[in-house]
Amino acid sequence: MNAGDIIWMFFLISALQPVLRQRFLDASRQRLIAKIERQRNSRVILLVHRQESMSFLGFPVLRYIDVNDSEEVLRAIHLTDPSVPIDIVLHTPGGLVLAALQIARAIHKHRGKVTALIPHYAMSGGTLIALAAHEIVMSEHAVMGPVDPQLGQNPAASILKAVARKPVERVKDETLIMADQAEKAVSQVRESVQELLNDKIAPEKVEQLAKLLSEGTWTHDHPITFETARGFGLPVRSDIPPEFLDLMALYPQPVRHQPTVEYLPEHRRATQPDAG
Repeated sequence: MNAGDIIWMFFLISALQPVLRQRFLDASRQRLIAKIERQRNSRVILLVHRQESMSFLGFPVLRYIDVNDSEEVLRAIHLTDPSVPIDIVLHTPGGLVLAALQIARAIHKHRGKVTALIPHYAMSGGTLIALAAHEIVMSEHAVMGPVDPQLGQNPAASILKAVARKPVERVKDETLIMADQAEKAVSQVRESVQELLNDKIAPEKVEQLAKLLSEGTWTHDHPITFETARGFGLPVRSDIPPEFLDLMALYPQPVRHQPTVEYLPEHRRATQPDAG
């Protein structure tokens, strides 16, 4: 083997390394998912979004819930016997209301127990899906978020407030049309949240909570912690099984530059001081 062969071999191995690493991660995830399903006698479905980069100029693209996700989740539910429990793991910033509602309604109609597990965060449409589950299990520091609809870059509730503060003759027709759409969007999401919560919390709290979550009470990224969710009366627990946290470790964030967080990936336990 000459120097040219060695260089060629080096480039071949370098080219195959990402593919082999991804195959290893895929196989590791499948094994752990199968193990969890055997332990819990359930169907495990993961809805996980990570930030990725386009190959062209490396522009960052944030993944979100779309119709492809809803198709895949619905297919997984259809492949599950109605009496089999479902564990759906949510790690998402949200996404299209249509897609999130399709998933939420399919979960809501499933006869077997559905548990939504949130290792880190499930915002917006992710929260909408979690509300459809019989039970929500969060890690200690995980968060959910409001479900108020967004029209383009603007919160629907804020559009309505802005229009209400001006005389109608000073408002552009395009803005009035947007306000009409915003009013419909808020109403539709509020009614959907009520539909999902009717069988989970006290009837007198359903309408109040639906308004709180859908009408722009907070900014769209406002964190709803376990303690806050429990205060709302939601069926929530904070004892997420460690296997689901291990599973999330097999969905690494794509790294293109120097990592901003670094540590030794091992359990660190307290040690007894040496005897003097």
